[in-house]
Amino acid sequence: MTVIEFIKAEYVSVLAGAIGGVATAWFTHRVLNKRGTFSYFVNHSRVGLTVEDAVFGKVTALWNANEIQNLYISSIELANESMNDYENVVVRTYTNDTRLLSEQTQILDTPNVLEWTEHFKQQLHVEPGAQPTDSQWAIFSGQREYIIPVMNRGQTVKFTYLNSANQFEAPTIWLSVAQKGVKVKFRVPQPLVFGVPRPKAALAGVLVCLCVVLGLLQTQISPYAIAMIALSLGLVAQLPGAYTVRLLRKIYNAIGG
Repeated sequence: MTVIEFIKAEYVSVLAGAIGGVATAWFTHRVLNKRGTFSYFVNHSRVGLTVEDAVFGKVTALWNANEIQNLYISSIELANESMNDYENVVVRTYTNDTRLLSEQTQILDTPNVLEWTEHFKQQLHVEPGAQPTDSQWAIFSGQREYIIPVMNRGQTVKFTYLNSANQFEAPTIWLSVAQKGVKVKFRVPQPLVFGVPRPKAALAGVLVCLCVVLGLLQTQISPYAIAMIALSLGLVAQLPGAYTVRLLRKIYNAIGG
């Protein structure tokens, strides 16, 4: 029996189909049940500071008529990078080197804002006519806890805080998520190319250009022309790389429904 006849044999085709079905089912299961990943990054912008100079005089930053040091606006963006949707996600932001003052929250691309969890509301509850305790002020200044009713795949939530850093350096504000099957990653903010981080777009672009050049080498085009095409592609490699990453994201999301 020749190799071609062996491949055409009915039982071999059935076996190959069964193996292919099992492999497809395993891959689909792995993709759909992959552990969820949330990522976030933080940006800090100084908006004021209190200094006293013997020559130029005193500059004062105020919040509610109270003098404060090193006033910053800090924004955090939390994105659901997984292929799953989650309900009732509890998110906590916290710090140990700045005082959180006022806040603003938003679920991007929607008119919705976030609410504090009931637990956090109870911690900061003050009876009418009473004043917050020192413990309540410490909690309010150092952390927040929110409930996200629905966190769909690809969705982003933004937290913005006016805060007063304890030191002259920029503050640090961290984020944690209490949700089964979800891990949280901190990412350094990166420049974007059509919504894709520049390093990722550049890497994908190099691979795309390499594939194009290897394909051209199999044709009758002159080496000089191929070299010029390769040079031109290299100058704009980030663009096809970004579009390739965006296409892969769409395919990835399509697999997950």
